[in-house]
Amino acid sequence: MTTTQLTTTHSLDVPGATLTYDVRPSDTTTEPVLLLIGSPMGAAGFATLAGHFMDRTVVTYDPRGAERSEKTDPASPSTPAEHADDLHRLIQALGKGPVDLFASSGGAVNALALVERHPEDVRTLIAHEPPLLQLLPDREAALAAARDVHTTYMRSGFGAGMAKFIALVQVKEPIPPDWGDQAAPDPAMFGLPTEDDGSRTDVLMQNIISSTHYEPDFAALRRAETRVVIAAGTESEGELANRGAHAVAERLGTTPVIFPSHHGGFLGGEYGQSGDPDIFAAKLRQVLNDRAG
Repeated sequence: MTTTQLTTTHSLDVPGATLTYDVRPSDTTTEPVLLLIGSPMGAAGFATLAGHFMDRTVVTYDPRGAERSEKTDPASPSTPAEHADDLHRLIQALGKGPVDLFASSGGAVNALALVERHPEDVRTLIAHEPPLLQLLPDREAALAAARDVHTTYMRSGFGAGMAKFIALVQVKEPIPPDWGDQAAPDPAMFGLPTEDDGSRTDVLMQNIISSTHYEPDFAALRRAETRVVIAAGTESEGELANRGAHAVAERLGTTPVIFPSHHGGFLGGEYGQSGDPDIFAAKLRQVLNDRAG
């Protein structure tokens, strides 16, 4: 265990991986632990957001294979079910469940899988823009596009695959059936490598199919005592992950709570990206406090 200021860093062995997680403690709070997760985004992506909740104990982690967390087989994809089991074991290790959970993007997919299996682990889940393409009206074209991104990565490497991924997530309309046949974007346009280094261990590229193709067990989610809130960004309307949020909410019989900014609205410069983290954090606090909502 290492300590940086008030943050302690820990490791947890789980089947097939070793997880690294950080705890920012608060000795005065009476609220549950606030767990902030993404996927493949790790703990580093939540540094700014965590700083807005110094009155609570905040936990962040690196999903298996991402950043500081290692997998036994670095080239193997991971499923939402595996991530859900990891999260369950992490919450057990904390010994302070049930937690409040803010989960974004692929992390929101994994968090829904967690609540399906272990609803006792989570008091409130705020699932922000889960990219569940399986639920979209244009699911066949959207899923085919996700598979095309993965195929491009496996054939041509990280730069080519990521360039197609960026192009796909920027689409703000139904995905055309011939999306994969369109001219591939130049990786250099996005500052990505144009040469293939031969590695195939990028966790976003590995997991794009298992994450986007996942279909939640909505009956289990409805039975859960967990309060499930689906969130969508105001600036990302029409994008795939935003449409995924609306589709999940519709299946749950609710409406999405609209958060400020875009898909990465909580970012404050992490990974070179910024949203509007101050207003985003204020909205998150409001939703967490609105237990009747």
